[in-house]
Formats: sequence, structure tokens, C-alpha cells
Amino acid sequence: MDSLEIEPSLNFCQACAVRNRAICADLDEDELGLLNAIGRRKRLQAGEQLLWEGDDAIIVANVVEGVLKLSTQTADGREQILGMVYPSDFLGRPFGETTPYGVEAITDAQVCVFRRTDFDRFAREHPRLEHKLLERTLAELDRTRRWMVLLGRMNAEQKLATYLVETAERLIPANCEEAELGDERSLTLPLSRQQMADVLGLTIETVSRHMTKLKNDGLIGLPGRRELTINSLKALAERGG
Repeated sequence: MDSLEIEPSLNFCQACAVRNRAICADLDEDELGLLNAIGRRKRLQAGEQLLWEGDDAIIVANVVEGVLKLSTQTADGREQILGMVYPSDFLGRPFGETTPYGVEAITDAQVCVFRRTDFDRFAREHPRLEHKLLERTLAELDRTRRWMVLLGRMNAEQKLATYLVETAERLIPANCEEAELGDERSLTLPLSRQQMADVLGLTIETVSRHMTKLKNDGLIGLPGRRELTINSLKALAERGG
């Protein structure tokens, strides 16, 4: 794993910011110690690739900080973004031989990396982690099904509103209570408008037009190119249908 430029760490599980939301959340202290022994932290710069589609599945990882994208190459060589991963999300294919998608950091990021064979063995020996992996897999399946509805049934405005709500909800810091946040959200969008258009199956002109419409309707503010203020998360969610 030295070629991955992974930094050593002393018991980083104890200080992990996403520990209570990650796949290791149900492990006891002894199990965390064992998991800590086979993992390493890796920092990624925006634009840096972590996994390559079709390569041998050598590593798996848990996202600690930042946002990464999952993508594949279409038959004509274009990139198709399949989804986004956020802090506490899991990456890679445990118990698999091949990486099914490429993974690239959109922002500066930090991940907790495990050699897949070591992680597979640990999961087999610790049923609570294996159970958590199953829960995450089923949750991801549910999210994929909702995404299919978004792409297939919603109009352009509904797609955009739904995407903005989901992004805001996924980027809420783990230590922020809903009551503290209220119904407003301020965030930096991880995707450019062109990338948002690619994800949603729209053109960049359509995305820009509906962003302006949502702003004029008082649902969002756009203080910067990537900066977004959601004035009412509930109202924006209702606009998404």
C-alpha cells in the first residue's frame, strides 16, 4: 500500500469525525482497535483519482472528509457521473475482484483506506461490520431506485430541486442538530453547473435557467458561482415533488 501514499496514523478511529455514522459505528473498542491496525488515512487533492473502473479491486475506503464522484465511461468515451459520495460513505467492492466504477475527488478529501483482502477477512470475522455493510448496500440500492425515478419521471425543475435538497442534506455536518440549522442551508456545491447537467440528464442552459427561476421565486440565493443558500429546505423539497 506504500504506492498509494497513505499516511500512518495512531488510533485514528478514536478521533474520526464520522465514526458514529460510518460502517464501523457498531464496533466496540477492541474491534475498532483491530480495524485501526489494518487501515490507513489518505489525503486526496481535488481532481485526484482514488479508484479506476475495471481495475483489480485492491482497496476499499470510507470517506472521512470531502466529496468524491463515481463515474463510468460511455461507449463513445464520455464520462457519465453515476453518483456522489460524502463523509461516512463507503467506497469500493468488498468480496469482489473488480472495481465497478472510477472514483475521483471533487474537493480536497480524506479517506480511510483498507486493503480489500484484509477488510474482507475482518468483515467475515466480525458480523456487526458485515451486517452494517449489508445495511449500507440496501440503503444505496434504495437511493439508486429514487435516482431512477428522478431521472425518468421528473421534469427539469423537479430534478434540480431534488438534487439541491439531497446535496444539502448530505453535507449537513454530523454534529449539527436540525433545530440548530432550522430550515435554511448554506453550502458550497461540489459540482459545477455542467457536471450537475450531466448528472441530471439536462443541458447546462437548462440548469442555469432553472437555478435563476428558483432564485427569483425566493427559494434559493446564489451569492457565488458555487455558493448556494436554501431559504427553505421544506419549500424546495416540495418544489421537487
